[in-house]
Amino acid sequence: MAAQIPSFCARPQQVAMAVRIAAAIAGNEHLVVEAGTGTGKTLAYLVPALLAGGKVLLSTASKALQDQLFQRDLPAVRSALKRPLRMALLKGRANYVCHYHLERALADGRFHSRDEIVQLQRIARFARISDSGDRMALSEVGEDAPVWGYAVSTRDNCLGSDCGYHGDCFVLKARKEALEADVVVINHHLFFADIWLKDEGAGELLPSANLVVFDEAHQLPVIAEGFFGERVSGGQLLDLVTDVRQEAAVHAADYLLLPEAAVILEKSVRDARLSLGELPGRLPAERLRPQSLDALLQMQTKLAALLAQLQTQAERDESLERCLERAGEHAQVLDRWLNGQNAGLVRWVEVTAYGFVLHATPLDVGAEFGPHLEGASCTWVFTSATLSVRGDFSHFLGQIGLPQAQTAVWDSPYDYPAHALLYAPEAMPDPNAPHYTTALIDAAWPLIEACAGGVFLLFTSLRAMKEAHGLLESRLAESGRTLLLQGSDSRTLLLDRFRQLGNAVLLGSQSFWEGVDVAGEALSLVVIDRLPFQPPDDPVLAARIDAMRKAGGNPFFEAQLPHAVISLKQGAGRLIRRESDRGVLMVADPRLVDKPYGKRIWMALPPMRRTRVAAEAVEFLHALAV
Repeated sequence: MAAQIPSFCARPQQVAMAVRIAAAIAGNEHLVVEAGTGTGKTLAYLVPALLAGGKVLLSTASKALQDQLFQRDLPAVRSALKRPLRMALLKGRANYVCHYHLERALADGRFHSRDEIVQLQRIARFARISDSGDRMALSEVGEDAPVWGYAVSTRDNCLGSDCGYHGDCFVLKARKEALEADVVVINHHLFFADIWLKDEGAGELLPSANLVVFDEAHQLPVIAEGFFGERVSGGQLLDLVTDVRQEAAVHAADYLLLPEAAVILEKSVRDARLSLGELPGRLPAERLRPQSLDALLQMQTKLAALLAQLQTQAERDESLERCLERAGEHAQVLDRWLNGQNAGLVRWVEVTAYGFVLHATPLDVGAEFGPHLEGASCTWVFTSATLSVRGDFSHFLGQIGLPQAQTAVWDSPYDYPAHALLYAPEAMPDPNAPHYTTALIDAAWPLIEACAGGVFLLFTSLRAMKEAHGLLESRLAESGRTLLLQGSDSRTLLLDRFRQLGNAVLLGSQSFWEGVDVAGEALSLVVIDRLPFQPPDDPVLAARIDAMRKAGGNPFFEAQLPHAVISLKQGAGRLIRRESDRGVLMVADPRLVDKPYGKRIWMALPPMRRTRVAAEAVEFLHALAV
């Protein structure tokens, strides 16, 4: 390894983890492993996986981690072990250029700006010369650029074998390579969407696998919720409307009732969104206002009318037939949601600024997850830096439905007592007090001033984040430091700028709590505003709490507290990313010290030196600048 990886150094924890995974593979066990930051868990699972032989699936939490694994880590380990293994990278279909939709968009010519035209022409040139069609390989067009919506397909609008470009399809090419490879790198969303839903052949990967490794496995339960449940959104229906109108104009131009039905459905969807008003972001179905329910019932009627019109015209072209299939699927989900025919599912509404989603989420994800895992003959390995509460894995094991799985823990090799300080400020108000965010900024300001490097302020809500931004703007303007805000640009660009500046202050919410790696002085202070308990009025959590109480359980200690601990460990993990890193973690929430359960939380954090004295935290940060 040292010959292949310049920065490699031997770690006892890494070797022990690799040996334990090798034993799990040999014994065909299910193994859950927590390995602290710096253990080097990627090599710890790659080495035994590649030595064991057979088909290996590696699932990561994000496309960025996929690319890192495929382009850097896997080739290095393969070379070190001298194993001539075939590797493949497989992503969801929306990551690959679709020749059909690209051609249709260029011919249609309906764009919002000249920039979109230029970007789409770049994508067209890329599609002609690319072997993979992977959108991340085209640096000239940002991965998050809206124009990609014109150039890729979705599970809803893919024409499958009826497509004229079927033989040149980038998605099918990637899947063929994955079927022939020894090691396939996927991501968690793809695992659920394209394997368990058996989306056009990708399901063939799982039965042939001898080993499946889930890296960043703590994200699995939340992702599983979406795939084991049902959902239909206003956006899906509006996309259907757009496609029906476009295809009708080409293949059924003489039948005006079809586009008219689409227009009527479009108005009904927009009326439904208006009827929901300024509701909270997440609302139980039972609390819908009568006028909102009436609007959704009207939408159901208009969708049924469009479905009837599509049935009369679908035989004209395969694209109209696919629209018919989509309309039928959406109608079935909507009917079940409105009629309450979702046994074991929690029905709720998610309202956004411009749209809405009707969700039906499993009450018990583990009950859905576990049978799929037990039903496969391969070895399952789950690993992350945050899966347990001080070695207790019961919460995570319940979420994945494998209560009898084997577990193991390896702490971080980093010297936390010498390199990091946990600061819990005194005299903070109750987190629900109206002036709490002001008190937070006042308490954090001396540390921000003392910090020569970069600062993360992590918030549990967007509202608090935006309030803090307003409070910090004038203070930082006087100091000349740059203030960055989540949402002002893509996460990738914000992080790139943060690293380049070296002393910026970045305010983030949920998406910055994990999966963010900023090493060195560029991040020397992490401030967390509140303990990350889930909102008690969240419809899914409220239903689970109610069910747990009825079963005689203790929801706080069995579910809410473990979730908060694991989430806090993720946020705290942003601070020390390398052996040489130094910094201060400030957790402002007074419950960390004042509540009896607070000790359980801070004992679960890395063993940093602790203080409640602001001057000690300031002195620690001053020393870093020397």
